[in-house]
Amino acid sequence: MLRLTLAQVRHHAGRLLASATAVVIAVAFVVVTLVGGSTAAATVRAALAAPYLPAAAVVEAPTDVPPADADDPFAVPPSLAGAVDAVRAVDGVTDVALDTTTYASVSTGGSEDEDGAATTAQVVPVQPLGSPLRWQQVGDGRLPERPGEVAVTERVGAAPGDVVTVQPEPPLATAEDEEPAAPEPQRLEVVGVLDTGGDPTASVTPRLAVTADQVAAWGSSASSEELRVAAAPGTDAQALATAVAAAATDALGVPVAAQTADDATDAVVSETTGGALQLVSVLLAFAVVSVLVAGLVIANTFAVLLAQRTRELALLRCVGASRAQLRRGVLLEALATGLAASALGTALGVAITAAGSAVVARTDAPIPLQGLSVPWWAVVVGLVLGTLVTVVAATSPARAATRVAPLAALRPLDVAPLRSRGGAARLVAGLLLAVPGAVALTWTSLRGELLLALAAGVPTFLGVVLLCQRGVPAAVGLVGRLLARVGGVPGRLAARNSVRVPRRTAATATALLVGVTLVSTFVVGAASVRATTTTELEAQYPADVQVVDAGYFDGPGLPEDLLPAVAGTPGVTGAAAVRGALVDLGDVTEQPLLGLPADVDGVVRSSTAGAPAAGEVRVGPGYAEVNGLADGDVLTATGPTGTADLVVRVGGRNDLPVVAEADLERLAAAAPVAEVWAAVADPEGRGAGETVDALTTTVSSAAPDSYVAGAVLVRQGLDQVLDVLLLVVTALLGVAVVIALVGVGNTLALSVVERRQELGLLRALGQPARDVRRTLLWEAGLVAGVASVLGVGLGVAFGLAGTSAVLASAAPVVLDVPWLQVAAVVAVATLAGMVASLLPARRAAAVPPVAAMAG
Repeated sequence: MLRLTLAQVRHHAGRLLASATAVVIAVAFVVVTLVGGSTAAATVRAALAAPYLPAAAVVEAPTDVPPADADDPFAVPPSLAGAVDAVRAVDGVTDVALDTTTYASVSTGGSEDEDGAATTAQVVPVQPLGSPLRWQQVGDGRLPERPGEVAVTERVGAAPGDVVTVQPEPPLATAEDEEPAAPEPQRLEVVGVLDTGGDPTASVTPRLAVTADQVAAWGSSASSEELRVAAAPGTDAQALATAVAAAATDALGVPVAAQTADDATDAVVSETTGGALQLVSVLLAFAVVSVLVAGLVIANTFAVLLAQRTRELALLRCVGASRAQLRRGVLLEALATGLAASALGTALGVAITAAGSAVVARTDAPIPLQGLSVPWWAVVVGLVLGTLVTVVAATSPARAATRVAPLAALRPLDVAPLRSRGGAARLVAGLLLAVPGAVALTWTSLRGELLLALAAGVPTFLGVVLLCQRGVPAAVGLVGRLLARVGGVPGRLAARNSVRVPRRTAATATALLVGVTLVSTFVVGAASVRATTTTELEAQYPADVQVVDAGYFDGPGLPEDLLPAVAGTPGVTGAAAVRGALVDLGDVTEQPLLGLPADVDGVVRSSTAGAPAAGEVRVGPGYAEVNGLADGDVLTATGPTGTADLVVRVGGRNDLPVVAEADLERLAAAAPVAEVWAAVADPEGRGAGETVDALTTTVSSAAPDSYVAGAVLVRQGLDQVLDVLLLVVTALLGVAVVIALVGVGNTLALSVVERRQELGLLRALGQPARDVRRTLLWEAGLVAGVASVLGVGLGVAFGLAGTSAVLASAAPVVLDVPWLQVAAVVAVATLAGMVASLLPARRAAAVPPVAAMAG
């Protein structure tokens, strides 16, 4: 049987190609995820472990204050600087480095009178030349060796020979009334550009490396610190960590912990790569979808192949082969196919990761990849997973094919009806899963119970997939009758052929339906999230754009000439200056209060955000709840220049209480401008971004101590996140759709083999080759179109339910179906299905009529 099986694999290699292709794609997806995650983790570890490679132990900063300072609210834990000498005196210690993290403002400029834009940078010390604990590397230039020199990361935008201006942060205050003076700004010569390798944190914040003496001279408060300890060769790292921890504890008078350098590396890598591990988990979830779809394609392919070989299998039964032998032979075919495809998919996945790593290493990608790390278990997972899925998917077709009696199999067979015992079982199981699941999903989604909704969604989806075995052929038949009226002879033939083998049609369509459903779910979900958030922004932000004084009512406010500058910005349709002051409002002292001018009504996004009536103060529901206020209450407001009784009106969602500008004038005469509100021409269009950019430029020059906020900025950020997320998700699910389309093409290709005599007869009766091609095109379009429409319908339902489950507990949900995108999904999937049929159609049309009739 082994030789026979291997011969069958060689003979039917072309027909097994689709199953192999599905396995290759799915396994490659899994291997890329695993190897890519491993490579990223190895890259990050190599970068983050660099400071600890020359060290044996690491002393952590204390978290307790000395007992004598326990009652001092400004007391801070002692600095590790006081433990350096004690740690250095421990036996076996050869060097100690105090690593601190401070921050400073850095700007680039060619002269003292012309500086560039300032940005906040992280400051780290460099150990002296010759120290074993000196670990930083430079890509250009050298490391600093004396005060007045600095090495920078590329993020700073300076090169060796440039001069940067650094403003260190002041020391930490040690008393309530103390305001430590900041060190004087210093101009430092750039002597090198740091090589940060695969450090993912280097792209977030600019970094400055200066000498340890320079850091000590500035005296800035450190956000973190640790001691790295080098030891003589042969020193036990764990024993050293215990000894230096005891020495530091004695020196500082508070508990101090220490760990080995290896443990410190593990801790920092775990903290940094937590998000990367979550990303790998998310990608694996999409990979599982691809594997499941591949399983459907494999099962359908083997079912078709074994149906075509029924006579051959029956003949083997007649010459003495048992059912068990045939079943083992079929499974052995699946094993050989799966193993070969898995090996190819694993190799392809490793190759794709290697190419991707080489490309990413040359870019500023947020996910660092350098080199290639291929763990043995990733290779094993790829080989085992692909092989196992192939064998499992082929089990049911193998069992069904070997149930036919030898003599019965030698006679012509009718197509297995849908209403078999197995079909009835699937129908019952589908109803039992789908109906209660749908009810539970609806109930939990409306209540905003996300975890419960997920638990209800899984059986609902599985039930729907089972019901598709009965429903898809019926839907295809219904649409086929409509197609037969407009498609001519090719349309009528396609309609009949598409339901000739209902189970095959159902399996082919279901694989595509799964992918389209998931894509549509995310499309509808993203649109509903966008609509819900837009509605919330309408309520939370009074204007499209708000220029806010960073001083927060403590200072001169915004300049008076900012209003005309904002109003004259291209794209701005209106602007209003909003004044503000600190007043005592009821029981709340120093409450920021805004005064809205009468012309603000032409700027605000809704009538509830306009100026209140005279003698009223409008507060948001949250403010009213916190302060125990109700609509109609009267509050006494006392400001620097007057007092007024104000009637409370609860409405809108303003963060701050607002009154009419005239009422604010009575409470605080000549109050400064706290905010400038502006309306833009197209707040939801692409032009809004250009308007905001222009406003930001205007504001940065006219009012440096201010910032730009508002609904447009929040929406832009949200739109970018949703667009990128939707693009990534669609691309990942696209792998499953591609696998399903491979199944569509394979089913048609195998059906062409089955129908050679039929196609030859049609050609002999006068049907032109182009009509043969049209028949298969119509057939593929019919199956793919019905699957796409059904998948989109399910996706809309699941997307709306998912959005409600996520957002219902936080805000009123606005459900939105982007019909244009939904229609595009249907059109693309249907067109892709027809494209998948081009090669089978071409092969069918190319067979000569006489050769086809000869069988």
